[in-house]
Order: sequence, then structure tokens, then C-alpha cells
Amino acid sequence: MKRLTKLRLSPAYSGFLLMMISLFAYIILRGPAAFFNINNLASLFKNYTPIILVTMAQAFLMFMGYIDISIGAQLSFANVLAVNLPTMLGVPVWLGWLLALVLTMLLASLNGLIISYLRIPALLESFAMIFVIRGINLAIQPKPGGHVDPAINRAYDRLLFGFLPTSVVILAVALLVWMLLKRTTLVNHLFAIGANERNAYASGINTIRTKVLTYAIAGLFTGVAGLCYTAAYATGNPITGEIYGLQSISACIIGGVPMAGGFGTVFSALFGISFQIFVKDSVVQVFKMLPGVYTTYWHNLFTDFIILVGLVAAIFFVRRQDKHRLAEVSAMLEKRGND
Repeated sequence: MKRLTKLRLSPAYSGFLLMMISLFAYIILRGPAAFFNINNLASLFKNYTPIILVTMAQAFLMFMGYIDISIGAQLSFANVLAVNLPTMLGVPVWLGWLLALVLTMLLASLNGLIISYLRIPALLESFAMIFVIRGINLAIQPKPGGHVDPAINRAYDRLLFGFLPTSVVILAVALLVWMLLKRTTLVNHLFAIGANERNAYASGINTIRTKVLTYAIAGLFTGVAGLCYTAAYATGNPITGEIYGLQSISACIIGGVPMAGGFGTVFSALFGISFQIFVKDSVVQVFKMLPGVYTTYWHNLFTDFIILVGLVAAIFFVRRQDKHRLAEVSAMLEKRGND
């Protein structure tokens, strides 16, 4: 009961409600038997694990009050490196993938360094970085393709113990990392920067170090997302991940992560991206009931419209929560004054 009350008072509550509504609609359209089929669930997690991880990465930055729209291009960077490095360098696949992950973290850290030392607004810097990273990706791999060992794809598709998708294990590890990070001073410092960077600096927090480390952690999650994309689709694509940047931002906002930073939880991001996933797949199910009507245009139009409605609803809900909390604080102060 206490947890439910705590959830209702948190900004994540709007995202939770929207996720539950979209999940209910999805189950109705798919049918309970089809939805709870282990193979269908495995396919769902396999396809959407990359965007879930990218959204978690974006949430780390938004807790600090920063937004990185180049994060999707970074996913593609990890993807093309994982596909091409083993061949280019003549190294084992595992080493090539490890290098891809490390280089993605370094690229993300570079964003933090540029923002910290050159004081360029994060939104403008990340917008420019999209084109820089895209150029690097296209130089490495000019067009989609490449070879990925089929064994990697089979391992990613595998059901551990006959019921547990590999992608779910990866997401569980990502959540565990978040739980561990919550116990560190780094998370406290990044929340302090999001609340007020000048005050955080004045209190003795090394803001530059905190920002670079946060960007590096976001790069870690993005790099793993790129490797998951490579394993899931067994191909490289230099530009396919770019749309993930904007999707991750909208998912975080829908889930209740404040753009100004200062507080939040990664579960907000998970609620927001789950809402988007269920909406996208629900629209597909609706069009399947209307033979001859489905086109990519209509699918994107209806999906994006519903997500826009969810985004507006989440913003108004959070504002209403803020007014309610402010009224409660005012009432409490007035009562203390009367006493």
C-alpha cells in the first residue's frame, strides 16, 4: 500500500498509467493467449531491447538536465563497428565487439567533454554530433549489410532454461546496474547538477567529472544497445538508429522524467518506452483487421498521433501533480504558522 501511494505521488505515475492502458489495449487486440505465449514475448523483447537500453541511457542524461539527440547515431556507431572491426583489424569477434563498446563509451564521453569545457548547449552540440557520427558511420560502412556470425544471432534468440529470453537477461543486468549506481555518490551528484548546477559546483561537486562519467555510462548502455541490435538483426546499418534519439526523449518525458533534471528514476523511462512499444504494435494489430488499408504512412501517422496525445497527457498530469504538491506544502506551512 505504501509503495502504491509513493508511486501515485511520483512523476512516474503518469507513465505507469499510460503504460497500463496501452498494455491492456495490446492484450485485447493480440488476445491473452497470443500475448502470453513465450515465443511472442521473446520476439517482443528481442526487437525492442535496443530502444529500451537507449531510453535508459537518455534518462541518465535527463536526470542531469541534459538531452542527447545523437544517442541513436551512437547506437549505429556501435553497430557498424561490431560488424566491421573483426574483419578490418583481423581480431576475434568478441574482441571486436568489446572494442566497439569501449569506443562508443569514449564517443559519448567526448560529448560530455565538449559540453563541459566549451559550454555549448547540449541540444545544439548533440544535433551537430549526429552529422559527425553519421559521417564516421558511413565512412566505415557506406550501405547496410555486412556479415554477422549466425551463432551470435542464435544465441541472442535463445531461451535460457527453456523460458527466459536472452534479451530479458540483458535488461535485468541493466536494471541491476542502475540499482547499484543509485547507491553511489555519482547519482546524487548528477541529480544535484540537474537541480542547480551552480549550487552543485559551489557545494564542492566536481561537475565536469560528473558530467563526463554520466555521459560515459550512457555510452555504455548505448553501446550494449548497438550490440543487441547487431545480434538481433545480424547486419550493420550506418543510419538506422538515428530515430532512436528522439524516441528516447519522448519516452522519458511520457514516463515522467523532467527535462530540467534534478530527480527521477529509470523506471519512468521504462514506463514511457513500454507505452510507445505497445502503441506501435497495437496499431499494427488494428490495421491487420482492415485488409488492404495498411501502409507504413498510415501506421506511422496513427502511432505518432497516439504518442503525441500520451505526451501531452503526461505533461498535464505532471503539472497537476506539481500544483497538488504545492498546495499540500502551502497548507502544511499555514498550519504550522497557526500553531
